Amino acid sequence: MAQIVGRCDRCGTPTVRRTREGGHLCSSCAAGERAIDQATRAEPGVQAQLYGPTRAVQRRPGRGRTFSVPSASADRPLRIALLAPPWLPVPPSGYGGIESVVALLADALVEAGHDVTLFAPPGSRSRARVVSVLDRLHPREIGASVVEADHIARAFSHLERAAMRGEPYDLVHDHSGWVALAMADRIQVPVLHTVHGAFDDNAQRFYAEHATKAALSCVSRAQAATRPDGVLVEAVVPNPIDVQAWPTDVPKDDYLLWVGRFTPEKGPHRAIRVAQATGRRLILAGPVQPGQEAYFSERVEPHLDGSQIRYIGEVGGPRKLELFAAARAFLMPITWEEPFGMVMVEAMAAGTPVIAFARGAAPEVVEAGRSGLLVGDEDAMISALEDAAQLSPAECRASVAERFSPAVVAAAYERVYRTIAMPVAEPGAHLADDGHAEEAVAA
Repeated sequence: MAQIVGRCDRCGTPTVRRTREGGHLCSSCAAGERAIDQATRAEPGVQAQLYGPTRAVQRRPGRGRTFSVPSASADRPLRIALLAPPWLPVPPSGYGGIESVVALLADALVEAGHDVTLFAPPGSRSRARVVSVLDRLHPREIGASVVEADHIARAFSHLERAAMRGEPYDLVHDHSGWVALAMADRIQVPVLHTVHGAFDDNAQRFYAEHATKAALSCVSRAQAATRPDGVLVEAVVPNPIDVQAWPTDVPKDDYLLWVGRFTPEKGPHRAIRVAQATGRRLILAGPVQPGQEAYFSERVEPHLDGSQIRYIGEVGGPRKLELFAAARAFLMPITWEEPFGMVMVEAMAAGTPVIAFARGAAPEVVEAGRSGLLVGDEDAMISALEDAAQLSPAECRASVAERFSPAVVAAAYERVYRTIAMPVAEPGAHLADDGHAEEAVAA
């Protein structure tokens, strides 16, 4: 039985409460508490790393590189080299999440007064100085080690020549993949490497071996908590989004939206069950990548009827903006430790509330009761649809602007840059996830 108790004591969301759970918390806040409890039981110390202040850690001799220190004052503009991936232009014309992040960050750093060189494929555009060391794009060779190695080797040669001319860079910010981190101890410039993906088995082995060659940043606390034992994360800085690029005048329709890669852990089949249980229309969008064909044909395709449950393929450009903005709610029924979940931020930037399983970075990305709701299972997701309808599109957008705007993210990274390229005030002072020089995350 369900009992109406008014509004949640914590977030103020109108809610229906299951009596067996007790209290006056909405399903979103209760799911967040359950996620914390599960994380605490799963790994000692994760609760503090994910949901509270991190422990101050002092570097021990031999733990990592000793970075060179520029002689200029701590408030002068920095000379920054940004390494983009070598496959697609910056910004991308369609698919390209990391390329979009790099594009926004480069422009925001220039706006903040820094001297930025962007190493990116041909055709890239930026307010930063663009250097294309390769002669063509490689959209059909994403992940090819020969392309990435060529890109990084040529960029490192450029950095070395600049130093010999008496124009050294203060630091390198790497978004390119694996090679730059593996070779970071071969150049004299301090390197910050942002981890964009999950710490899967291959990544665990890689970072356990190479992480001490550079400073690391993660895009969420949840991602940082899954790093290999002994790996130090200097900071947690989220990905940026340009909220102003998303329309505010698109009328709301009554459909639910799911966007992503068609894999079981992303949960499109769960979104279908939610739509079927409620009679709501559902639009599914995204690529069916190699290896996902069987899952799509068995778990998704049989339910597509062209009216209630529709698949529209991969979307981009103005069509994507309107699709996100017109949705009644965005469903995120993930069952894996999502490192960030940019689609959630995009939905909220479009004024569409997100209803997400409380896994991975979802409790950090979604402001429960303001920009969306956190739930524990499909039944709770179904119950949350009515509550989500009460959330304000303007508040969804404001939540994103306050936390993920390019200026906010660039300022946080600037504090990271100055920490690794210049002396810190006290031994052990590093950057916490809010960007201020406080402490580091350590195993």
